[in-house]
Amino acid sequence: MNATARFLSIAAVAAFASFGAHADEADSSQFALQFDTNRTRAEVKAEAVVEARTHNMEPAGSRVVTYQSTADRSAVRALAAEAVRTGQIPHGEFSAM
Repeated sequence: MNATARFLSIAAVAAFASFGAHADEADSSQFALQFDTNRTRAEVKAEAVVEARTHNMEPAGSRVVTYQSTADRSAVRALAAEAVRTGQIPHGEFSAM
């Protein structure tokens, strides 16, 4: 009789513990967002069109400044080669640091 009482008490505790697991719907409906709006579909669509036309793809604070160079490529290369020869700038794996 002791084994039967133990089995029934374990079954009762298990049934009571599993009761709380079935407290809600299986689709998690308590987490669903509820929207109540008085805007029409046309208003939202028009706002989206305006935003798409005026949206800037550049992240805030990342302005990239571009310059238009007037220097000739061969002249720049010649000046760089001269600076390397005279030791004004390091070259290769050599570094002045």
